[in-house]
Parts: sequence; C-alpha cells; structure tokens
Amino acid sequence: MTAHTRTSIYMSRMQLLDRRNPLALACATALMAMFAALPAAAHDARSSMAQDGLGQPPVSTANAQDTRKRKMNAQKKAQKKAVTLNAVIVTGIVGSIENSLQAEKYSNEIVEDVSSEDIGKLPDPSIAESLARLPGVVAERGGDGFSNRISIRGLSSDFVGTLVNGREQATTGENWGVSFNQIPASLVSGATVYLTPDAALIGQGLSGTIDLHTIKPLDYHSRKVVLAVHGQHLTNGTLNHGVGVGSTGDRVSFTYLDQFFHHTLGVAIGVEHSDTPIQEKTSQSWWWSIDNGPGSINTNWGGPYTPGMPNGVVSEEGMQLRAKSEDWKRNALVSIIEWAPSDNFHSSLDLFYSKVDKTRYLNGLQWSSSPYNNIAYSNVGTTPEQPYPVATSGTMIGLAPIMQNEYTFTRYDLLSIGWKNRIKLADQWKATTDLSYSRARENLHDAYAFTGLPNGQLLNAQFTLPPFWGFPTMVPSANLANPGNVAFTDPGNYGYNGRVEYDSQVDRIDAARIDVSHPLGWIFDDAHLGFYYGDRKKTKHANVFFAFLNGNGNGSTTGTYNNLYSVPINSGLLLPPTSLAYGGVGGITNYNVLQALASEFYLVPENQQGDYNRNYTVRLKTPTAYTMLDIDTTLFGIPVRGNVGAQLVHTEQSSTALQTNGNTLVGTLNAGTSYNNFLPSLNLVGNLGDENYLRFGLAKEMVYGLIDDLKASSSASVSRITNGPAAGQVLWSGSGGNPALRPYVAVGADLAWIKYFGRASYFELDVFNKNLLNYIYYQTVLNYNFSNFVNNNPTLTPTSNIGSFTTPENGTGGMMQGATVSGGITGRKISPLLKGFGLQANFTVINSRIPKSTISQIPGGPQTLPGLSRRSASATLYYENGGFSARLAEIYRSSYTGSAVALFDQIGYTKILAYKEADFQIGYAFDSGRYKGLTLLMDVSNLTNSPYRTEQISGLPNGVSIAAPLDFNTWGRTISVGFRYAL
Repeated sequence: MTAHTRTSIYMSRMQLLDRRNPLALACATALMAMFAALPAAAHDARSSMAQDGLGQPPVSTANAQDTRKRKMNAQKKAQKKAVTLNAVIVTGIVGSIENSLQAEKYSNEIVEDVSSEDIGKLPDPSIAESLARLPGVVAERGGDGFSNRISIRGLSSDFVGTLVNGREQATTGENWGVSFNQIPASLVSGATVYLTPDAALIGQGLSGTIDLHTIKPLDYHSRKVVLAVHGQHLTNGTLNHGVGVGSTGDRVSFTYLDQFFHHTLGVAIGVEHSDTPIQEKTSQSWWWSIDNGPGSINTNWGGPYTPGMPNGVVSEEGMQLRAKSEDWKRNALVSIIEWAPSDNFHSSLDLFYSKVDKTRYLNGLQWSSSPYNNIAYSNVGTTPEQPYPVATSGTMIGLAPIMQNEYTFTRYDLLSIGWKNRIKLADQWKATTDLSYSRARENLHDAYAFTGLPNGQLLNAQFTLPPFWGFPTMVPSANLANPGNVAFTDPGNYGYNGRVEYDSQVDRIDAARIDVSHPLGWIFDDAHLGFYYGDRKKTKHANVFFAFLNGNGNGSTTGTYNNLYSVPINSGLLLPPTSLAYGGVGGITNYNVLQALASEFYLVPENQQGDYNRNYTVRLKTPTAYTMLDIDTTLFGIPVRGNVGAQLVHTEQSSTALQTNGNTLVGTLNAGTSYNNFLPSLNLVGNLGDENYLRFGLAKEMVYGLIDDLKASSSASVSRITNGPAAGQVLWSGSGGNPALRPYVAVGADLAWIKYFGRASYFELDVFNKNLLNYIYYQTVLNYNFSNFVNNNPTLTPTSNIGSFTTPENGTGGMMQGATVSGGITGRKISPLLKGFGLQANFTVINSRIPKSTISQIPGGPQTLPGLSRRSASATLYYENGGFSARLAEIYRSSYTGSAVALFDQIGYTKILAYKEADFQIGYAFDSGRYKGLTLLMDVSNLTNSPYRTEQISGLPNGVSIAAPLDFNTWGRTISVGFRYAL
C-alpha cells in the first residue's frame, strides 16, 4: 500500500468521525500529514532512531532485544511499571515525552503516562491540567474555575479510580471523585492512567484509573535541591473591592532530596504554597417561556396576562448577575523515606498532606420577571429564532430587585500515609506488604443576606440580550450602588432575610495489603497471590439556620414575619460597591455580611428535608483476594507478554442516615447489604517488530454507586388512600437512597496498535468497547418494605408495611464504544530545518447508549451516560533548542450532560456546552555558566478567555421543547511569571 493510499483512507475516516469539529479535524489532518511524510525518509529511519536513543536493532536481533526488555520490565513490576530512566539522561519537553513513552511502552497494560523530566517541572499548577492533555482524558471545571475533576473516555469523574502511589485516596465533596486541584503538580513526579486494569490494581475505576507518583529519592544519583517561584496576574480585574481579594497571586515550592549511607537511605521532602485569586463574572437565565398568546402561560396555564409582551414570543422569566471574588490558598507537603540496605529488602514510608482554604465573596443582583410577578413591558424588540422569536430588548416595568450578598469559607485537608516493604525470600519467593491510611476533611461556613429597595419599592430596567452567547446588558432605573437607596429586606418573599449553614465531612480509608510472588515457568514469568483489606467510611453533617431581621417576627410563629420589613444598612458595615459593569448595571451596594448577620439579625434553626438528607454515614468494607500470572512467551514467532488474573471482591456496605416526613425529622435509619464480585482480567502485548506493538485488554470492572444513591437518607409517610382499588387503606409512600444498591459493573475490551518512530515520535490507534452489565437508575418500587421506618402520625395505622418508594435501583446496563487516534513527531523527522519543533495531538470519539427504561421522558432528555462527551481532543505544538522552550496547547471537549437528574426521571437537566481552552508557556534554561540550573518561565492559562456555558432544555406551556441559555461565566486569563532554580 502506498503512502498516498494510506493517507487517503485515514483522511476519509477522520472526515467520517466529525465534519463539524474544526479542532479535531485539524489535529487529525496534521497527524496524517506528518506520518504520510515519514515513508519518504524510511531509508534513514533506523539510523535516526538509534541516534534518538529509542532505536531498534536489525530485524534479526529484534526478538532477543524484546526478551531483554521484557526481563527488565519484570524486574520493575513491583513499581507498577512506572519506569525511571537512569541509563539515558533526557531533559526538556522532549525528555518528558520520552519518559512517558518509555513507561507506556514497557507497561503490560494499556496506559497513558504524564512524566516530568526533573523535579517540579510538570508545566501546570495542578496535576489535572497535565492529565487533560492525555488522549481520552478531559478535565471538568468546577465552580471556582479550576480543572478539578477528570473524565476518562467520556464518563464522569465519579467513574474514575484515583490512587497515589498505588493506594486509594479519600475525597472531599459529597461523592467519590477526587478534586485534583488540591494536588500540586510541583510535588508529583508523574501519573499513569490505566485504561485497562490488571488483577493487582486495587481501587480501579470503571472508565479508568489514575495513579499519581510522588518522588522516589533512591531513583536519583545525587542530592537535588529545587526552588520554584511564580507570580500570577488575573485579567478579569477586581470585582468585589474591600474584601481582600485582588488580581495578583503567587506560588512557591521547594524540594530537597538526598541519599545517605552509600545510597541505601533516601530522604525527600517537598513543600508548596499557593495563593491564587479568582475573579469570576457570572450570569444566569432562570427559565424561559411564552407569556401571551397561543401556547402561553396565560392561555395554557391560566396565568396572568403580561402587558406589552407580544404574543407568541419566548422571553426570559428571571435572571441574575453575580460577581465572585475568591481567595484560594493551598499549602502542601510531601515526604518520603526510602531504605534499601541490601538487594533483598526495600522499605519506603511516604506522607502527603494538603490543606486548602477557600474564601469566597459573592455579591449580585437578581429578579423574577415572570407573569406571576405582575411585570409589564414596553418597546420589546425580538430576534427571529426557531421555533419562536425571542424577546432580546426592551424595558421591564415593575421589577423587585433582589441583591444577595454571600460569604463562604471552606477548608479542605487531605492526609495520606503509606508504608511499603518489599522482601526477597528464599527460593526466589518475594513478598510485599503495604499499610496505608487516607483521610479527607471538609468544613464549610456559608452565610448570606438579602437587600433590595425599601418597603417593597419597584424599579424599571432596560435590557438587551446578546444574539448568541455573552453577558446581557441590564440598566436599572435606580442607582443600586448608593446604599441610601437600598435596605435589608426580603424583596423576593422567600420567607426569611438571610441564611447560615455549617457543614462538616470526613472520609477515611484504612487499608492493608500483602502480595507474594514466585517464578512459575512455562509461558508464565511470575505468579502473584495477594490479599487486600479496605475499610472506608464517609460521614457528613449539615446544619442550617434562617436569619431574620431584629424586630421582624420571632422566626417561628406564622403571621409574625413581614417580607417588606426594611432596615437601613449601617454605614459601619459598608464596603466599596461591587462591580457588575460587565452586565451593564454598573455597581451594587456591598457590605460585610458576617458583621451584618451578627449585629442586625437573629438566627433560628431551620433544617429542611434537603438539609437532613445531607446528614449521613456510608461505610464500605472491601476484603479482596487476587491472583495474577505474568505472561512471557512467544506466539507464532511473536514475542508476547502481559498478565492474566482475577479479583474476588467481598463488599460489606452500610449506611446510617435520617428519616424525614417532609421537613419534619422523624428518626434514624440503618441499612446495608453484602455481596461478592468476581473480576477477571487479561492483558497481552505483542511485539510485531520494527517498533510496532499490538495491545489487547479484556476485563470485568466495577465502581460503586454515588453517595447520593447509597446513603439511607429518606423521606416517608403514611396516608389514607381516597380513590382507586386501594381506597380506604392506609399505605406507606416515600423516596430516598438505597444502601442495598449493587455497583456499576462493565466488561471492557481494548485493542491498541502503536508504532514508535524514535524519540518523542509515535502513532497510536486504540479502539474500545464497554458493555454495562449492571446500571443504576431511579424507579418507583411498588412493593417496598417499610419495616425499618418510623410512623410519626399517631392518627393513622398502616394497613401494611408494604408501599411505594422511589429510589435508585439496579438494572441492565448500556454500552459505550469509541476510538482514539494519537501521535507525536519531532520536527527533524520531517526536515532538518524543523529541528527543535514538535507536535503532539489526539482525538477521541465515543458512542454510548443506555437502556430505554433509564431514560427520562421529558423533552430533550439525554440518552447517553452521565457526563459523556462524545468528542474530545488536544494538541500541543512545542519548540526547544539551546535552552529556549515554548509550548502552545489546546484542549477541546464536546457538550455533555452535567447533571444526571434527567437520566433519573427528574424534571430537568443541565447541558454543559462544548469547551476549548488554550495555554501558552515559554521558558529559558541556563545549562552552563554562572546561572546553571536556573530556568525562567512565563505561561498564560486560558489564553482565549474561554467561557463556561450551560444550556437548559425545557418544555413550554404547549409542550414544545426549546434549548435556551442558562449560565455564561468567565474567569479571564491567568498570566504567570517565575523561575525555577535547581542544584
């Protein structure tokens, strides 16, 4: 087959993958063009690869070399194939790529690898940004603008397993997903993403498993001392003046490692401090509908007529503009002690600690503009859209502005300790023991208060909505930045003047593991037998108080509260106005909300059903036995290595939580179950010669359901049935979690071909399929047993303990299948004129479906797995030569369902729209002379100020479904300048 023929076929396939995605098409086109050029230089390919240090000897010695490499790999299995290169010294961007390719090449599993060529040189502030450049891996932005969650192959972060040095990690947040922004990249030497598991991989995920590696001091030949300092500047400016959060920050890290007693004792310690400001501009459209005419609120729902709004026009029924200023402080420590007094014993004790203090100030303006608020319009301008025109300009008359000023302080701290010992025993036996402890704590204090025009006054506002996406322009008739025009009040008639919440959460994992191995013979290298015991317990507490103005009722007696009651803002509480200029408003009054709540308000405990549901404990005990055989053989003349094995996981699952009847606390619930899962796995790697490798993986995988699904929190009550076949009976009904829920289970198959062309040059094609054998979805169980529930209604005695209960249930699953094409090439492979240049790119496309029984029937309901992005891509163009380096990278992720509520038959859902982000880095390293070891750095994150956009799919009063904007947020660019100095 000619080079031209191959290129034509590849191009045809790429066009079929997606004609609408210019980034993906550009990545694929560039890759195809690069590799089409390679055959022209085939006559010197082997000599070039030999010069690069990754060369292949003549074909006659290929099998011998592969045997040698397999034996080298076998010696490193205890380190989970994370290869450290000691024979070849590599530096710079190409060096880090080469380290990653080496780790992937010698792994028995299908993996992707992030590697740093030296301590503290991963290019991103958080490991999440580095991981997001890998094929099939995309980052999920959190509410603070950080890429703090990782999605693998289209599945949400809750389906991803996360390990540190091979050990499962406790997490903050109310589910299992790890917040990667709490782990600084400067203290991580690299990470391996396992796309196929083996039987010895504990804590694996359904979509993939991420194993983060910390520094190993005995892997280095001499002492290392590294200091890195970075200053940061945000381009969004300061939005909330006077709160202590500006537009500049800093990040400092220091690492020291050394070896003692003839290289038998190694010590490493690394510390990092980061003080990062966040200035976020946000806008949100509450909901959209037709006010007047056929199919409107007025006609179909019987709502009020809206004067001035044309018939048959879709309009925004409420909105908010909120300016967020956040101070994000992170202090982290990593410490490792390694002791290897002989070849027969190796011991390592490692500790990782991270504390994050997040202080957020959120001040904004909002109002409801639906017909039920007696709103009128004038001078309405419309823009033609399908299926109805949209009101995009005009004047709203009779608005009640609501200003909500909120303070939130959250502290996260993570602690992980592990002690591993590897021992060589007599008769070629080996044993490994591992004890570990991981804990994550989260404490939150949230408080807000409302202000508005005093005594129920109203205003008018001119509005202009952007034709596509962007911030609206709202010009109110009153100056809301003047504190004399506003007061503490309840303009939205929420029933309270403010709210205070205190949350705490602890996630703890105690684990122990032992593994023994012995050479086996025949087609097998080593046989492994192991046992793991894990005990994980996650506990959450939440307490809520409503705040009432002094003199406004007593907080409990009906009829004593007046939502129009108004109190002027004390001048001693005032701060400079909050800027909402990006939304046309100008400024709004700002004040110290904590001092205001302490001096002007009184608090009343007010836990409601949703608050009680966040008080729970979920516990998982997971004794696991496993066996694995390492394969090392030849099949039809092809050297084959890999492993085959299985895990037997016994799970004891339990939960303690609260039972409510509406907002009334009734009692405590305790429930649970136990079950077994058998998880076989097979991984094979065949060396086809000439640096071609074929990989195959087949495994049964599992991941536990979400905390929201497993917790016992429930609301239930009894009532007398008044009609139908059960008329006259007193029956139970309710809804809640399911502590007896079984995990998600899937069978995954992967086939990957990879060709290495030399240093940092390769091409890979990976196809995969996952069949979900066990899925989780919400349904109403008609024969639910309420024996453990308390009836708090003494006037009604249930006819039976059997009733209806809406809860997560297990059902048959769906499937997902996809393909990833990735590659990289150095410029000199194409032409000597391109020496120093290089390109890496990847593109992933995924198809998915779930059973019809799990799909919501609301219009536009998603029919894919939660969090699924059908397409993702990344591309990195780099240059390095003579100490100078530059890197331009872009990531892309197509739209996905950000909330699974529609999947579980709830009323609505949120769709996060396609997102792409570009980053730029430049640096200069002094390799000799007076400044040897010094590197100067500058990078720009979010180069194009990409917005975060979400969309709501909702039904109009006539049942027609429309897609309309929900959120539009921007964080601006972050410019960082600094240096790294290494001794």
